[in-house]
Amino acid sequence: MKAKINLSHIGIILVEPQIPENIGSVARAMANMGLQRLILVRPKNCDLSRVLKTATGPSWDVVEALEVFDDLKTALAPFHYLAGTTARLGSLRPALTSPRLLAKDLISLSQENEVGLLFGPEDRGLSNEELRHCHTIVNIPTSGFSSLNLAHAVMILCYEISIASTGEPVQPIPRLANDFELEGMYDHMQQVLMKIGFLQPENPEHWMLNIRRYLSRLPLRAREVRIIRGICRQIDWYTSQIEKNDPGKKRS
Repeated sequence: MKAKINLSHIGIILVEPQIPENIGSVARAMANMGLQRLILVRPKNCDLSRVLKTATGPSWDVVEALEVFDDLKTALAPFHYLAGTTARLGSLRPALTSPRLLAKDLISLSQENEVGLLFGPEDRGLSNEELRHCHTIVNIPTSGFSSLNLAHAVMILCYEISIASTGEPVQPIPRLANDFELEGMYDHMQQVLMKIGFLQPENPEHWMLNIRRYLSRLPLRAREVRIIRGICRQIDWYTSQIEKNDPGKKRS
């Protein structure tokens, strides 16, 4: 029997969508491909009368169940795996995967983990700050003109997800740490690494981005996050003892 992606564990997350009709078109694309969970973060305009103009038929169910958040971290907190989309590439946002390869990876990931796919505002896409939450970055290959309509981009990923399957049984990837657990770990790591002088206080996020990318390739389970935080607590305690016994070693 073919193993397929667990569509009930896939969420489409629109960050600051600006045009209500685009939200409706996204809902329609999702319904076409069997996805149901739509999340909006700080929508600029969520006029439902305009949303429903393009969200026809079964996609009304997607709109009725949509979730709206004012804060990105709160919206992402429950998700165990996040993929962000971008048309703009560079050293800070390498294209780590394609829609088809992502869909293949999600077959095993989605069995026991909640997966979120992030899409940015129509005029600028996701920022580097927003992409830092993601385990991977997806780029949709185009010919020349790279900017896609929001609903078109969502449809491409949803299509690849809906048809992805394998002829062999897959080994589900056990529950990973969710974004709330990961962000707590990264904040803790940054504080400790700054304390011991590994990160420079002028630009700690630059080096933390490299650490995030490395750890996101593993990716981490909840128990492993707890182990890393335990190490951070021990380093924090040890350096505090040194500062207590030798004030001259205290960092400014």
